[in-house]
Order: sequence, then structure tokens, then C-alpha cells
Amino acid sequence: MKLIRVGNTGEERPGIQVGELRYDVSHLVHDYDEDFFSNGGLEKLAKSFEPEKAPVISNEIRLGPPVKRPGKIVCIGLNYRKHAAESGMAEPGEPVVFFKAISAITGPNDGVVIPKNSRKTDWEVELAIVIGKRASYISKNEALDHVAGYVLHNDVSERELQLEKGGQWVKGKSSDTFAPLGPWLVTKDEIKDPNNLRLWLSLNGKKVQDGSTSDFIFNVQHVIAYLSQFMSLMPGDVISTGTPAGVGNGFKPPFFLKDGDVMELGVEGLGSARQEVRAWDKDL
Repeated sequence: MKLIRVGNTGEERPGIQVGELRYDVSHLVHDYDEDFFSNGGLEKLAKSFEPEKAPVISNEIRLGPPVKRPGKIVCIGLNYRKHAAESGMAEPGEPVVFFKAISAITGPNDGVVIPKNSRKTDWEVELAIVIGKRASYISKNEALDHVAGYVLHNDVSERELQLEKGGQWVKGKSSDTFAPLGPWLVTKDEIKDPNNLRLWLSLNGKKVQDGSTSDFIFNVQHVIAYLSQFMSLMPGDVISTGTPAGVGNGFKPPFFLKDGDVMELGVEGLGSARQEVRAWDKDL
């Protein structure tokens, strides 16, 4: 299944995407949140959804993030060999872990706002995992049993705040609009191998990232099992698995997002998104 949430910001309702059609399932599901995943919501929805009995949603209605306010967004840094190389950093011996504020979450086609006084706002197309059931101290062999599905994520980053201001990376990762998710949450049964998916990002029509999750240093199973040793991964939590080479900070010379830029990005099997970039304004 492809799970969607549609409507104005803060007023999204749950739906399902089937081909080009979108169906409202708010008569079956309250929302795609921790309670939904915890209580077998995916299985119940699959059994109860009947397209002929569900209202069709106009494709003109805004797509919101496909998961409602997850408990946490955990991110893995420097997780592609080629990206570590372009960053001038050694491949990590263990996953590099940081958090991203959930207040950064937006819909897949919402605008991205360059933070006040930012000089180095950057892009990062990523495969993100949505947890389906609580994971604590699990093994790699058990990891995929705890996955609900996968979603496209742009891990927008402010490099000066992330790398030059000291402290932890979360400062450069958490500005409002810095976590566009979607268009869909694709359930794991539709993704044959999450460790062999193409992902890409174009800036103003020019492709700058074109990689594959086969370049992972730590694959999906490793990341889930690893994180579960330090925290309980709860249903609905999002894990973003890192970005391939081609970020602005990796070019020589580096270049970054500016007002009016357009990012288009996608992951194989997870759809695509389009985000227009705006300069910060106190009235936004």
C-alpha cells in the first residue's frame, strides 16, 4: 500500500494512493500515527479498504507528510562511501547518529525556507524508514520485521550551523521546513530490497545527486538493529539513512540554496517531490 495524508497543514486526513487515484480512508482510520502502527493498523486497513466504498480525493489537494508527528526522527550521517569521500572524512567505524526536530517536518511539495542569516543551506535526498512495531535490543535478522515501510526524505541542512558552530549537528538540521517527507509511505512488501534503490535530486533542472543505497556503509538492517541498542524505536518513528554524493557542500567550490531555487527529488519505488526554496521572512 501507499499511505498518504491530504489537506491543509494541521488538518490532514489519511488516505491511500492507488495508481493515479487517491482515496479517503478517514472512515476506517483516525490517522497514521503511533497508535495506528502499534495496534495492527496496516493489517486492518489492508483487509477493510474497499476502493468502491471510499471517497476519491482530488489530486489538486495538498499532500502532507505521510506520517503524523512521529515521536522522533533519527538520522545517520556519512552513510554513503562516496559522500564520505566528497566530505573529506574517513568512513565511520560505527553509524554517526543525530536527531532532527519533528517541528521541521513538512509535506513533500511544500516550500523550504532558508533560515534567517543562513549562508549555507544544503540539500540531501535520503531513504527514510518508518518503524512499524517497537524495537529494543534486536538483531539485524529481526530488523525488517519492525519496519512499516519507507518514505522519501530531503534532509535539508544548514552547513555553517551543522559544522562550524560547535556542538551537535542537530542545530543545522532542525530549522522549520527542513524535513519534507513523502509523497507516500510505501509499505515494506512493495520494496524488494531497500539496500539497492536508486535515489536522485535535481536543482533547477540539473541533476546533482544520482546514487544508490547499494553504496551504504551501514545497510537498513544494520542501522535499525544498531539504534535499538541505545533507544526504543517506537511505531511511527522515522529513521533517515543518509545521503549519496552530490550535496552542495561537496562541490569545488561549494554552492548552496538561494531564494527561488527548485529542488526535485525521488527514490526508486517511493515517488518524487518538488520543493521551492524561499528566503526567510518574518511574516512567513
